Amino acid sequence: MTATTPFGRHDPDRRDRIVRAALDVIAESGVAGTSHRKVAARAGVPLGSMTYHFDGMDALLREAFTSFADTVVALFEERLGAARNVDEAREAVADLVHHLSRGDAGNQRAVVLTHELYTLAARKPAFRELTREWMRRSRVALEWHFDPATARQLDALIEGLAIHRALETEPHDRALTVEAIARITARAERPGPTGADPGPTGSGEAAAR
Repeated sequence: MTATTPFGRHDPDRRDRIVRAALDVIAESGVAGTSHRKVAARAGVPLGSMTYHFDGMDALLREAFTSFADTVVALFEERLGAARNVDEAREAVADLVHHLSRGDAGNQRAVVLTHELYTLAARKPAFRELTREWMRRSRVALEWHFDPATARQLDALIEGLAIHRALETEPHDRALTVEAIARITARAERPGPTGADPGPTGSGEAAAR
């Protein structure tokens, strides 16, 4: 079926608007404070559109958080895909830490959404598939330049340092980030200048975060 407005005009972007609105509501009110009525009002759609497009709140949350994760993975792919050697990959990792922890409103929104997703996954195991897939895709991008074990460590480092910087009143400087990356990657390069994988898959759109 094709969604229409109350006046009969086609509205092919309605589903996407609902997903974007859901993320806005989650960022403002948390998962616990998110309802079909709030999302519909934010998206500017009839309340009936919620059940037309999504089979319950869990389905909406799953699609919304998948969309959010796609933007973060796309950022990993963009930064790491541009690196031509391991040294540039190390710089890309540092860039990710500092990009994901900058203090503007858009990034604070991303920090809140990340914590809301992790809390949801901790409470509802069905959502852990989503967080596992997010981590897997992030590690794949890191493995373009580093071995799998190191990629796993770097993935945790990026997230941990980014969260700490985002929440600190006096965030650490880039020198500390660079030192931590150097320690982890000192003897962990993949063979060749850019690793075994040919490069990014191009999935998702890079978000300005």
